[in-house]
Amino acid sequence: MHQQVLETPTQTPLSSSASTRRYDLDWLRVIAFTLLILYHTGMFFVSWEWHIKNNVLAEWMELPMAWLNRWRMPLLFLISGISIQFLLRKRSSGAFALDRLKRLGIPLLFGMLVVVPPQIYFERLTQGETYNYLEFWATVFQFQPYPEGNFSWHHLWYLPYILVYSLIGIPLWSWLRSAGGQKLTAYLAEKAQNPLWLFFPVVLWHWAANFVIDFPTTHNLTWDWENHFHSFSLFILGFVLGTQDGFRLAMTRWRVWALSVAIGLGLVLTFGFWLPEVKWTASLEALYEFLNTSYSWSALVAIFGYGDRYLNRPSALLTYANRAVYPFYILHQTVIICLAYPMTNWSWSPELKFLCLAMGTFGLCWALYEFLIKRWRVTRLVFGVNG
Repeated sequence: MHQQVLETPTQTPLSSSASTRRYDLDWLRVIAFTLLILYHTGMFFVSWEWHIKNNVLAEWMELPMAWLNRWRMPLLFLISGISIQFLLRKRSSGAFALDRLKRLGIPLLFGMLVVVPPQIYFERLTQGETYNYLEFWATVFQFQPYPEGNFSWHHLWYLPYILVYSLIGIPLWSWLRSAGGQKLTAYLAEKAQNPLWLFFPVVLWHWAANFVIDFPTTHNLTWDWENHFHSFSLFILGFVLGTQDGFRLAMTRWRVWALSVAIGLGLVLTFGFWLPEVKWTASLEALYEFLNTSYSWSALVAIFGYGDRYLNRPSALLTYANRAVYPFYILHQTVIICLAYPMTNWSWSPELKFLCLAMGTFGLCWALYEFLIKRWRVTRLVFGVNG
């Protein structure tokens, strides 16, 4: 992925002697961030907590967003882990660490000081503040954390997480690439050819954690323990999946089965838990968490399987999108909020607003990338564009 966040490999896994780029992972990365932009556009219209809200909600959007929400971020953490395995083939651990600080740290710092503040500014206006933007922006440099202050990474929380995971995992990455580590991953890849082994170990690992670590998601790097458990586990799993072709082949082989399970579980969750009023008990909550986790992993297996089967091919569109997707990710939520704020009290239907907001967000992100970001070295640096 051009050594950006979530880079994907330029070579095949360790067990293969071929030298073929995994274009399917590039495509999945682009698709995942496209869905993320649409998801955050939808947040303007649903009842879930977000920075600003439309004057009329469209709660029907919550159902497709719930289907998406269970696997969208796990997909990104898995692809991130796969990318680390391939990056380490081309550089030493020290060079790898410096690359991660450059590709993730610089865009994060720039984002917190320049890209994210407009989001907070418009949120403050909805709360009754009357200052102009320059007066507001001066308060960002007081470095008081949001929500009490105006210093935050907001949607960019993903960057410090994978930066820290990448660096603290260096000893583990080294061991997994050693003879002993390759022997272990080869054994696991062989076991994964059985769909029960492909499915249950991952599901049980994440399901059990829900009962051991009961902690709300905060996106606070130092106080987000359940999220860290799931995200770092997926990050490590992604690294492991990238070491052996057997994992890819197993997911491709069982993709139809995984998709069928995911659809079936999604329907059970929809009509059994998400739509009706549920009287929760401890046992019912345990069942729900198991079904929810099973749905998420089945969907991910299907996504990787179908991606390998149908998306593992180059194209000019992929080359362009793969280079642009990181700046799109950095910009998108700020663009959404800047466009949405003046639309808040318009009489348009939520559906029409969503369409215009989504098209406007993609269009403005593209214009900023095409005519500004990719044109100069400094803008490429702060937006993580390689070259």
